[in-house]
Parts: sequence; structure tokens; C-alpha cells
Amino acid sequence: MNQSIFSSYKNLLKKSPMIRTVSWVFLLLCIIFLFRAVSHNVKRRPEIQGINPLIGAPGDVMEITGSGFGSSRGTSYVEIAGSKITSSAYKTWTDTKISFVLPSNVQDGLVMVGTSAGVSEPAFFANEVGIPVAVRMDPGSSVPVIASVSAESAVTGQVITISGSNFGSARGMSEVYFTANRDEAVSFAEPNGSEKNTAFIAASEADFDYISWNDSEIQVKVPDGAATGSYYIETNHGSSGTKKINITYPCGKKQYENKRTYVIQVAADISNHVAAQESTITLYVPKPAVSSFQPYGELNEVYPDPFIADDPFDMIHKKQLNQMPGSKERFSQTYVVSAYNIRNGINPLKVKAYREKSGAFYNRYTASDSCVQLENSALQLLLDSIAGKEKNPYKEAKLIYDYFLKNYKVSGKVRTGDVSFYDLIRRKEGDAYDFAVLFTALCRKAGIPAVPVAGILVQEQSAVTPHWWTEIYFEDYGWFPVDVALACGLEFKQFRPIENVQDFYFGNLDCQHIAFSRGFHQIKQSSLNSKIVFRPRTYALQSIWEEAGDATSSYSSLWNNPIILGIY
Repeated sequence: MNQSIFSSYKNLLKKSPMIRTVSWVFLLLCIIFLFRAVSHNVKRRPEIQGINPLIGAPGDVMEITGSGFGSSRGTSYVEIAGSKITSSAYKTWTDTKISFVLPSNVQDGLVMVGTSAGVSEPAFFANEVGIPVAVRMDPGSSVPVIASVSAESAVTGQVITISGSNFGSARGMSEVYFTANRDEAVSFAEPNGSEKNTAFIAASEADFDYISWNDSEIQVKVPDGAATGSYYIETNHGSSGTKKINITYPCGKKQYENKRTYVIQVAADISNHVAAQESTITLYVPKPAVSSFQPYGELNEVYPDPFIADDPFDMIHKKQLNQMPGSKERFSQTYVVSAYNIRNGINPLKVKAYREKSGAFYNRYTASDSCVQLENSALQLLLDSIAGKEKNPYKEAKLIYDYFLKNYKVSGKVRTGDVSFYDLIRRKEGDAYDFAVLFTALCRKAGIPAVPVAGILVQEQSAVTPHWWTEIYFEDYGWFPVDVALACGLEFKQFRPIENVQDFYFGNLDCQHIAFSRGFHQIKQSSLNSKIVFRPRTYALQSIWEEAGDATSSYSSLWNNPIILGIY
């Protein structure tokens, strides 16, 4: 049948010129159609290799480089953020480069080239007009500015209100500094070559000196150790100008003198560990405390790099046991610490009963805690027998002190095991820890703010021994050091001989005392299943010294007493 159709069509071509013409036209059209279809499929899809600028503004000339754009624009186009560039904006169009003027309404978004062969993969353009620019803050409008103070004359512990601007909505790490009660140059050179300004002392967070803080008003107590002179505010934006304030001493004035600077190394060794691969150990290594008599304790060197360096009480190391090189690793840090003699100038007749008994300071330093436990009934009986009905805080403290001198014997050997400072009441003999904590407990029971202090005594040839003493607080005077153990005859050789140690260590202190903690530091476990180590009766008072992961089978630790590397 197909052959008969083909024969009929062939006969028609021979007999009819019109049929021949139509056939040739049809064949030509098919060839053209086939050619267009093939050329369309072969034509390359446009490809963007780069745009310039990536960030620009209306009126800038953008140049797109790549391939497959076509030799002329025709119906091709460029699109930015979904909007096509108008015909009048194009400057050049070649197969490898397109240039055009960015329109006034150009937005951030994807840049694409479209041709008959398809649409390119996009590039990204940003309109610089819409990009936020960091504004450089004018230092004059951001540094704290003091406008006024509620009192131009004040006493230690008195709350003053500082008004002004740019203090910050919250205190954070900001401080209020006062001229320090120390007769010395503004700065001094340290062994490591740095200079430290010791002419000022900051209000103390530990003493609850900061009452309130907002951008325009600060309520702060005049700190222990402040003197007549200047005060200023320091925030992360800078320091305010200084203002004058007069500090008076109705109960007498302490003197800070004979400064000594020590280079102290603290170290602990971990060895013989057996643990699962991911088991960790955390060490809480005490830092030297900062106070009015010990105003400077700066880290000079630490190894290895600590897990937390800016904790106020401890340098915190945390490390996986399996990552320790060999079977032993030493964790150490070196500090430069300055300490002063304290010579009291107190007038006992001027010391008054405490006016403020509802504040955080009084409640904190007259309360029971994990170290100074006040619940034992023997404590109140002993206090009643010593002080009777005496209510003057100075006289009460002196009665307690004199009782120790007459009734208790101090031992140079530190007691070990599960022992209590209350044993001193029964045994009449104890170590320096027993003396300091029992004296602190009796003062707190009497309503006298008191804090146990732990640290070291520096002796001849740079030898050190752990030691404990007490500070008690009198209103309008400040902290008053008491070292009952040394007054009771604990063997100790001062750099400068003291004629009467029993009189001296009630209110005075030598610069051979280096404090590592003032009060007991309660540390929380990082994990409920971890294994913790508490070290009693050592140079710092804290609840955790070591914390090992629950996958730790065993390890050995050796905590060395701090050593003195240099005295200046």
C-alpha cells in the first residue's frame, strides 16, 4: 500500500508543476525547522564567572564577565533581585562581558543572565545603601562623667551616692576607685618589668560595697583602706575624671607601711591515672586574695593554659586524663603579690555598737557557714562566760582575745583527720586553724562581723607554712586583723623583731602574712556523679580542690605548699 501511495505521488510530481513547488517549499521548511532545533540545543547556557562591584550603589556601572551571553543582547536580559534591567541601562553586551548602569531602585539579591538558551546560575549583589555601618562612638559621649556626690566628706563604710552619666545600666566589671591609704608613689616597677598603680583602691564586692548601679547614679560604700584624695569611675568605655572626697576616721586611722613584694608559685602534680578515654579532672587552684593590706596579686605565668582564668577565687584547670603527656603532669601558676604591715590607730573609746544590722554585709559575716559553724551550744556558753553582758564590740573582741592568751596552748603541728575546731574548748590546745576559726566563731556569735583568713607565713630563707588568722570589722573603722595563734606563742620569726607579740597581733599585722582566701569559698560540683576531693586545714578555705569524672578509676595528686621565688 505504501508503495502505491509513493508511485501516485511520484506521478503527480511529473504531471503537476504546482505539486512540485509545494513539495520543495515543504522540504525547505522542514530543513529550516530542523536546523533551528539543532542549533537551539547546541547553544550554550550563559555562565557568570564574576560581577563587579559585589557591593555597589545606584548609578554605579556593573560589569558581568563569563560566557554564553551571545554576541548581542537581542531578547536576552540581566535580572537583579527579580527585576530586569531596562534596555536603556545597557552599555555593552558581548558573549563574555555585559556592562550596564545600576538603576535607582536596585535591591540586594541574586544576579542572573537570561538568554534563549536558559538562565545562568546566580551571583549575589548587595546595595551598600542598605548595609548597616558601625558608628564610631564619640568617646566624649560614652566615658563616665561624674556630676555630683551626695557627701564630700565620709567615713569608712558610709554609703555615698554618685550622680552623673554613662555609668552603664548595670555594673558588670566596672569599678569605683578611691585614693588608697598608703604613703607611696603612684606606681612602682614589678619584678616582671610592669608597672602597677597602687595609689587607688577599688570598692570591694566581697564587702558588699556596691549597693546599686544604673546609668546615672551609683550608690557605693567608702571601702576599707580609702583615704582623703580622689575617686573616679572606670567602665569598659574608659575612666571618668577624678573628684575630691574627704575621708575622716572617727575611730582612728590605720597605717599601711613597709610593703613587700613576693613572687609566689603554686603547683599541683597529677600522676598514675587510670581512667576511661573521655574522663576529665578539674583542679581548683586558689589565687592570692586581694584586700586593703594585700592590694596586688597579679598572675605572672601559668601552665598549662587554664580552663577558666578569670574566676575571682581560683585558677581552674580542666583536662582529659588520657591527654596528659607521660604518667605525670604539673599544673602551676606564678603570682606577683604585694603585702603591707598594718599598724592600727584605733581609739577603743570611739568604737560604737553596730547601727546597720539588716544589710547583706552584717548578715554574711555574723552567720554560720560550712567553716564557721555556730550551732554548737558550747559556743554560747563559752561566750557568756568570757564576755558576760558586755555589748561594746571592741571590748568584747578584746575579752575573747585575752581569754585565748590565758587559757589555750597553740601547737605548731597541724591536726589531721576528722577533727573539729570545737576540740580546742575541751582540749585547751590546738593548731592555728583551731585558734582562728574558734575566735571567728565567738566573734560572730557576739554579733561582731568576722572572717577567717587562710594563707601562708613567709619566714627566713623564703620558707613558708600554711597559716590562719581572723579579721573583725568595726563600723567607721574597717577591718581589724587578729592573729591569736601568733599572740599565743606559735613559733615564727619576723623580718623585723616585734617587742610584744601579744599586744601587736590584736589589730596589727606584719607583711609576712600572705592571704589566699578570706572566708570560706563554696564551690559547686560540675556533675552530680563526679568524685571530689576536699583538702582541710590548708592554705585556702574552699569546698572542692579536685573533681574527677565518674569514669576515673584512680589517680594520684600532690598539692605543694606555695613557694617563694623572690622577695623584693
